[in-house]
Amino acid sequence: MPSDLPIVVLGAGQSSRMRGADKLMQLVDGVPLIRRQAKIARAATSGKVIVALPNGPHPRYGALAGLDIQVLPVPDAAEGMTASLKRGFAAVDGHPAAMLLLADLPELTVGDLREVSGAVDRNGSHLVWRGVTEDGKPGHPIVFAAPLFGAFAALTGDSGGREVVDAAGDRVHLVPLPGQRARRDLDTPEDWAQWQAERENA
Repeated sequence: MPSDLPIVVLGAGQSSRMRGADKLMQLVDGVPLIRRQAKIARAATSGKVIVALPNGPHPRYGALAGLDIQVLPVPDAAEGMTASLKRGFAAVDGHPAAMLLLADLPELTVGDLREVSGAVDRNGSHLVWRGVTEDGKPGHPIVFAAPLFGAFAALTGDSGGREVVDAAGDRVHLVPLPGQRARRDLDTPEDWAQWQAERENA
């Protein structure tokens, strides 16, 4: 069953290592990656889905057309992930917890998102619930409890929010997901070519 957690999808990155291409517009099963990620988020929750994007006009807006989501422009997206984190978690203020989903992890499934959200115990002591690879490497998605939302507003630089996870100390619950899909991102044309070849040969 879907949870009611809001999900913040980070889709405002610059794709700087793609040498002119946009990794979030690469096709996965015939669908642009940014649309795929928004769709699995939408299927995983009955709450709102917020997709952070660079200021328009931008092709990613068209790729999301018709979906039941909230688009969140990030005017300062060029400053790095921190800008999106600040705006995204400000937009879910008032909720007891929210999920963070990176838009560039093409192997994550609806089931993975539900597995992590299903681990959330709002009456327990944990503040973070995090997907990890089958061999225990930390990845995504990540659910943050509301007491941590304010920490995003104080972020600087482009750390990706590691300080917020660190601030939770031992109050982080790890949720194993199959294979490496909690971390498998594709940042270069070579990464995409290798991944597509692996899928064709599977």
